[in-house]
Amino acid sequence: MSHKKLSGLYAITSSEMAQATDLTQQVEQALKGGARIVQYRDKTTDQGRRLAETRKLLELCRRHSACFIINDDVELAAAVGADGVHLGRDDLDITSARARLGPAAIIGVSCYNQLDLAIAAQDAGVDYVAFGRFFPSTTKPQAVQAEIDLLSEAKQALQIPIVAIGGITPENSAALIEAGADMLAVVQGLFGQQDIRAAAEQFHQQFAQNEDSDS
Repeated sequence: MSHKKLSGLYAITSSEMAQATDLTQQVEQALKGGARIVQYRDKTTDQGRRLAETRKLLELCRRHSACFIINDDVELAAAVGADGVHLGRDDLDITSARARLGPAAIIGVSCYNQLDLAIAAQDAGVDYVAFGRFFPSTTKPQAVQAEIDLLSEAKQALQIPIVAIGGITPENSAALIEAGADMLAVVQGLFGQQDIRAAAEQFHQQFAQNEDSDS
C-alpha cells in the first residue's frame, strides 16, 4: 500500500456511539464527507458480530477507495482481508503482525508522546505512527498528553506518515496539520456529531486548505 494513500481524515469507529444496526450507515456518512481511512475499533468479545461488521465495512471502504484498518486484532484483519492493523503498546509485536498479514499490509502503531518509540517502530517496518492525545479526550480521558511541537520533531525524524489523535475537532485541527500531521484520527469529533457527513467535510476542508497554502 502506497504511503500516498495514508493522508487525510482517519475515522475511528466506536461501539459505544453506534448500535450494530447503524454502524455501517455512520461510516458511510464519514466516507461521503471525505474520510480516507477507517479503523474498526471494537473491544467486545462477540466474534460473530465483529466479523460481520468488518466484512460490511471493508466492502464499504472498497467502494469509496478508502483504507480499512482493524484495531489490535491481527487475526480478524487476516480473516476479512483488511488493508491492515493498528497496534497499541500491549498488542502483538510488529514483526509477528507483518509475518501474519504480509508485506503489503498497512501496520500502524500508537507511540503516545514518545518520539523514540516512533523511530524504533519505523525501523521495525511500520507504515505509520500515531501520537496523542493532543487535546482532552472523551474517548480516552486518561491518555497521556502530547505536545503539538512533537509533530514538528517527528516530521524531521521520520520518513513515514504521522497520525495525530485525541480530542480533535475541526476548530483545533489546523494547528496539527500545520505542525506535520498527515492524518487526523477522530472518534467523538466525527461519530459523536449529529451530522457525521458535515463533520467529515469540515475536517476534509482543513486538509484542502493546508494543501492550498503549501502550493
